[in-house]
Amino acid sequence: METESFRALLTDRGRALLAELREFTPDQELALATRLRREYPAELVRAAFEQAGLRQRARAKFGPDADAMFFTPDGVEQATRRSVAEWRAARFAALGVKRLADLCCGIGGDAIALARAGVAVLAVDRSPLTCAVAEANAAALGLAGLIEVRCADVAEIDVTGFDAVFTDPARRTARGRVFDPEAYSPPLSWAVGAARRTPYGALKVAPGIPHELVPEGAEAEWVSDHGEVKEAVLWFGTGAAEPHRATLLPGGHTLAGGRPAAPAAAGDDEGGAAGTGRVGRYLYEPDGAVIRAHLIADVARQIGGRPVDPMIAYLTADRLVPTPYAQAYELTDVLPYKLKTLKALLRERGVGTVVIKKRGVSVLPEELRRQLKPSGPNAVTVILCRTDDGPLMMLGQPVGG
Repeated sequence: METESFRALLTDRGRALLAELREFTPDQELALATRLRREYPAELVRAAFEQAGLRQRARAKFGPDADAMFFTPDGVEQATRRSVAEWRAARFAALGVKRLADLCCGIGGDAIALARAGVAVLAVDRSPLTCAVAEANAAALGLAGLIEVRCADVAEIDVTGFDAVFTDPARRTARGRVFDPEAYSPPLSWAVGAARRTPYGALKVAPGIPHELVPEGAEAEWVSDHGEVKEAVLWFGTGAAEPHRATLLPGGHTLAGGRPAAPAAAGDDEGGAAGTGRVGRYLYEPDGAVIRAHLIADVARQIGGRPVDPMIAYLTADRLVPTPYAQAYELTDVLPYKLKTLKALLRERGVGTVVIKKRGVSVLPEELRRQLKPSGPNAVTVILCRTDDGPLMMLGQPVGG
């Protein structure tokens, strides 16, 4: 989409056309396009169909706001989910931030959340089209008075006088995702420097960032939404006592920790805890943000649990202790993993619905389900786990939820 084509959508005719396409479906596109081209210029119709499709895709991230907003293909893909942006904006507001520079602002998802939290935002991006979209979004949602959009290279922005800087570097190129933080645009080192030029700062990084790359003095926060890890953010100036944080949305539960604690399992790249033993009545599957933040040992202490294996992110306990940081399963069977035995158990119990979870075991869940050929009215969760004594299979049901 070109900037000129996008701006045509902001006219009265463009908005009227978008209103007609709000609920169109792909099977209607050909007939609709044929009719609409008799009333509107072909280029405007093409741009409107593209924008209407982007709005439909964006509803998953932005909810009802999506129908009033504008998007680019990259913007839909890369914009921060509304719930996550609102959580971050609330943190900035709680720190007393009143004026913030949003560098690499994209279509303005974070700027919108910040403005709604009462923060005045300078939103900066180097793409003229992206800036036009961000400006249109601020106006569409009634936030133009709090969001100033500037088309510029972020390196040229003077952040003197701002309370905070937030940077969301580009982590994709035409060839795909970028895994080296110094290959971000702008690089991680530049973004860290920008974050440290104001009293508070934050920058978004890939959730898989190695812990050793977290800068000294930064607080690293991993955020999940409905159990799916969405992002990691490095915070500066928060005075956090603990270097790592896991935040679970939509509940807003947040767990801080990450300092070495005895006993600790040497070489545990899953963030596990020492003190493994027999599998108890309950199995706990920690949230992905907890795993990324290496806070499994902290959850284990909360529930009085222990790892099934020191290198695997499953915990077990003999009693149920409710926690928002892990899904609990009540187990009925704990056996060495054997396909023949598992098939017999499921057949005997009339199990037709099987949820398969696994860690450290070379099994493809869909292939295993095909081999099991489940049939019957009952359901079960099968959890496969590597241990020093060989792979285990644990059968049970999720507790709650």
